[in-house]
Amino acid sequence: MAYYRRVGTVPPKRHTQHRTPDGGLYYEELMGEEGFSSDSSLLYHRGIPSAIVDSQVWDLPDQTTTPNHPLRPRHLKLHDLFDDRAWSGADVVTGRRLILGNGDVRISYVVSTQDSPLYRNALGDEVVYVESGGATVETVFGALEATTGDYVVIPTSTTHRWRPHGDQPLRAYAIEANSHIAPPKRYLSRYGQLLEHAPYCERDLHGPDEPLLAEDTDVEVYVKHRAGGQVVGTRLVYPTHPFDVVGWDGCLYPYTFSIHDFEPITGRVHQPPPVHQVFEGHNFVVCNFVPRKVDYHPLAIPVPYYHSNVDSDEIMFYCGGDYGARKGSGIGQGSISVHPGGYSHGPQPGAYERSIGVQEVDELAVMVDTFRPLELGEGALACEDTGYAWTWSGRGPGR
Repeated sequence: MAYYRRVGTVPPKRHTQHRTPDGGLYYEELMGEEGFSSDSSLLYHRGIPSAIVDSQVWDLPDQTTTPNHPLRPRHLKLHDLFDDRAWSGADVVTGRRLILGNGDVRISYVVSTQDSPLYRNALGDEVVYVESGGATVETVFGALEATTGDYVVIPTSTTHRWRPHGDQPLRAYAIEANSHIAPPKRYLSRYGQLLEHAPYCERDLHGPDEPLLAEDTDVEVYVKHRAGGQVVGTRLVYPTHPFDVVGWDGCLYPYTFSIHDFEPITGRVHQPPPVHQVFEGHNFVVCNFVPRKVDYHPLAIPVPYYHSNVDSDEIMFYCGGDYGARKGSGIGQGSISVHPGGYSHGPQPGAYERSIGVQEVDELAVMVDTFRPLELGEGALACEDTGYAWTWSGRGPGR
């Protein structure tokens, strides 16, 4: 996120000596994107950040995908993926089940009450949406508190772990990019400030406030990376704890953003999905659909018009409220609708007519649009409602 923060102790001048209380040196690490040409931060470690003592294979959960062929829309019921026995032993990192994926982005879901191992994703940034529950996300930059409705935005290669808390399990929807994730360019000034017409501003973004220091030896960090064209995992062992950063400053760090702080953009007639956009990555975007006043032209039809995704797959995760356009489809809390490119979709039968005269909607959904086709992960195949494709016509194959 391209605005400057400073946490803990740093020297007055970068790339100069930063002394410990006993006269030793802290070790400066530049963490930066796109080589040395984009956002970065400088972190000051008590130990040497590159020191490792072991490297072993981490066997990732099933990452295989199946093409959406023959082409059809799909309804995935994520809440069916985890029963009490399954989530009681899962954590937010190793317990993820792959729902959808392509070469640009992977979408997973997990339900957990367990602390995760230390972890970093070396493939790209992660945006994790907290559907329900709460957690402390500990990182090398400091700790973040995440609760229901929060996005947790974690830059590439940030070592962190999830520690769920509270009296209910943490339900998390993970969007893993093979790129960086940032606010839409049209909402940013030439220097990176969020502009007046943006639906949120820097005050809504919450980064770490103080260093997080830990002591330990022979500490495992699970790393997701690429080898041989595949997504793979490695367990690196560090001689000392990676949470040894006494201070940092810069424009690259993890942060949280609440979906409830997103200010919807509305109009006299129905607005297109880009007005709901909150983030963008390479070849995909993330959008919020939040409670809002709707179209106020006297002849407006407040539900979405039917539309063809000529260049993209549209993935909608229904995480709260009452999504009127999908009434009669079986979709509810915890559902995903998959509307692939090449298929025209829109409101369920009757929703078009019922919406006339509606003045506001109470809906909460996270949408991911991708510009390359998504394939189905093992999680999707395990929780599909196979009747969804026929709900507009009321007829299935052979009927």
